[in-house]
Amino acid sequence: MKGGKIIMASLFAILGAAYIVFLIIALVLTAFWIWMLVDCIKREFKDKTMWVILIVILGWIGAIAYYFVVKRKNK
Repeated sequence: MKGGKIIMASLFAILGAAYIVFLIIALVLTAFWIWMLVDCIKREFKDKTMWVILIVILGWIGAIAYYFVVKRKNK
């Protein structure tokens, strides 16, 4: 009986750690998404409306695309 409790406790510890890691990654991606959206809104360039729509609809994938296509190019 004791072995089952140890296994369950270990399982809950692993799931708790995975949840914390997932939460941290989600917070970082959300912060990056907001950063790229604000940068896109403030920056003056030709396809601004298209990029704002893409970032909003695609989320962090659109933010990563914007970073590599627009932001890094214009440093």
